[in-house]
Amino acid sequence: MKIDLFDRGNYVESVPFPMFDHLRANQPVFWQDEPDGPGFWCFTSYADVVEVNRDWERFSSNKGGTMLIDMDDEALAMQQQMMLNMDPPLHTRYRLLINKGFTPRMVKQLEDSMRDRATKIVDAICEKGECDFVTDVAAELPLQVIADVLGVPQEDRFKVFDWSNRLVGADDPEYAMSQENPIEAAMELYAYAHGIAAERRENPQDDIVSILLRAEVEGHQLTELEFDMFFLLLTVAGNETTRNALAHGMLALMEHPEQRQKLIDDPSLIDSAVEEILRWGTPVMSFRRTATQDTEVGGQAIKEGDKVVVWYISANRDETVFENPYAFDITRTPNAHVSFGSGGPHFCLGANLARMEMRIMYEEILRRLPDMQVAGPVERLRSHFINGIKHLPVSFTPKAQVSDRLAS
Repeated sequence: MKIDLFDRGNYVESVPFPMFDHLRANQPVFWQDEPDGPGFWCFTSYADVVEVNRDWERFSSNKGGTMLIDMDDEALAMQQQMMLNMDPPLHTRYRLLINKGFTPRMVKQLEDSMRDRATKIVDAICEKGECDFVTDVAAELPLQVIADVLGVPQEDRFKVFDWSNRLVGADDPEYAMSQENPIEAAMELYAYAHGIAAERRENPQDDIVSILLRAEVEGHQLTELEFDMFFLLLTVAGNETTRNALAHGMLALMEHPEQRQKLIDDPSLIDSAVEEILRWGTPVMSFRRTATQDTEVGGQAIKEGDKVVVWYISANRDETVFENPYAFDITRTPNAHVSFGSGGPHFCLGANLARMEMRIMYEEILRRLPDMQVAGPVERLRSHFINGIKHLPVSFTPKAQVSDRLAS
């Protein structure tokens, strides 16, 4: 079998699971050549992914960044200002700042408004009998919630949608359009962030932006660039990944009607269903690290400076951990998926928020539009990083709206 985990074209029709299955069975630590780069080690087994993901001292997020493609020194220096591309102890200090906005108490405070928003999102499509589930449903709740969290006016959430698509879809012809497009998107987002920051300095509120602007790390307030990087990270990570999880989950429920009916009949299964959807859909397929020393993983020698990539998408199908991993089972337990990472310093800070958004959105859809079906071609993102669904046409029996309480 020809293995190429770098070629983004191999992810357009579907995730290349046969490649990952072959590697886990035969070569779980695999060297992947890349056209214009040094190549990289691929970790595909659950055990190796967890080991590398947790060991920041041997495998740095900072040294080369977390994106698979190498950057020039200037671009890397900018990316290293983002928490995602830091290592402890500095990462720990920044993480403590941002955690203040994502405590279980603060997430819980969002629940009532989330339910109202979910009702309104379904109201917007329910009478039509059809929609694009991604753009009309899956994208909407995460966008509206992250707008609330960041203090972005709801009428501007579509700008966030556009910036996110252009940033993570840099290699997808629908979103990229030009090589400069992701850079332009980042510049537009930074300019917007400056406006939000200026307004919050004048009128502080109980939100993430105000917390960041007041915060100090090692006696220093965040620089403009550090704030920009926080805003970009929260903007993209706060909506892109949950959007794709929601889309993958709905597709899985429609393709496994017996599982959907089980959930409709027993709504108490929603929490375990969400965990299985996260395992099944694995919105972030991979992250890069850089070896800080000569070391060994899975019997393979790794040299200092080597680029290494952990494949969460493969770990979540590891048959040594998940019984019958290609069965979509909403009652699966235990379900120690690595879709939010596998512990360690970079475990997803928005995990509780994402789970709540998914639970609320599915409860609303399954209660009101229980016969939703795929109604056209499913279009996937051309990416070896994000397991993205761009378009998911669906149809359903039209239903009446139930609420006109919320403004948009």
